[in-house]
Amino acid sequence: MKIGYPCINTSIGCTANSTFRLRNYSEENMREKINNNLECLKRILEYNLKNELLFFRISSDLIPFASHPICTFKWEQEFKEEFKDIGEFIKENEFRISMHPDQFVLINSKDKRIVNNSIRELEYHCKVLDLMKLDRTAKVQIHVGGIYGEKEESIDRFIKNYNSLSDMIKKRLVIENDDRNFSLKDCLIIHEKTKVPILFDSFHHECLNNGEEVKHALKESIETWKENDGIAMTDYSNQEKGERKGVHAKHIYLEKFRKYLQETKEFNFDIMLEIKDKEKSALEAIKEVKRIRKE
Repeated sequence: MKIGYPCINTSIGCTANSTFRLRNYSEENMREKINNNLECLKRILEYNLKNELLFFRISSDLIPFASHPICTFKWEQEFKEEFKDIGEFIKENEFRISMHPDQFVLINSKDKRIVNNSIRELEYHCKVLDLMKLDRTAKVQIHVGGIYGEKEESIDRFIKNYNSLSDMIKKRLVIENDDRNFSLKDCLIIHEKTKVPILFDSFHHECLNNGEEVKHALKESIETWKENDGIAMTDYSNQEKGERKGVHAKHIYLEKFRKYLQETKEFNFDIMLEIKDKEKSALEAIKEVKRIRKE
């Protein structure tokens, strides 16, 4: 089991997702931000290695405006060696890597323009992982998308558009159950038609489910992963007390985390902690896992 956190480290004093406003686009700004982001990504990975946090989600803003038509900068060529070096560090130290495009990526949209924009964004994410020469166990996760008044039609549209994607995208794409629209059961319907792996989000399952126990739901999602996809990825969070349903916790609730680990101890899976204080909760989670293993 590898445990990690997404995108931002709050301890080292730099961010790997610095960007700028679209109106300020220039090759000079692109070069400056990309160089900063790649340097910071290396520092984050070095920090994570020292602290045994071997699962990391790379920010979508690593390359600002990469999928936007305004971007004519050949960043892939200019930073080719930097990507290669980071990829070698990842592989040498057996990190698990993922990326997660923003919610505007909707391949089941009724609007063809949005679908095309979404595909360009997915191509960008996959290109980043390809430049690092990571195998297909490095994944890009998305939600199924919107319902648009008719869930079955929206699922069918997702399946149709997924089947038209390039192999470059298909080999990395995974879908996750969400907290409002598409439950694990819905994702399993899509998997039956596409074989796309399902990333199980335990917090979203808590918010939206069909009565399945967590253990059973996790098992079903794990079974959608093939050997060459690697160990199944999962997301974990807690409900923040006193907030509306679906608000992620500011800090991990260790008693709940311990219960989750005990309920699912027969399975092998990697955990991305979607907790707001990032590496701080991840460090406590690592200690908790070690504590359980000693018992």
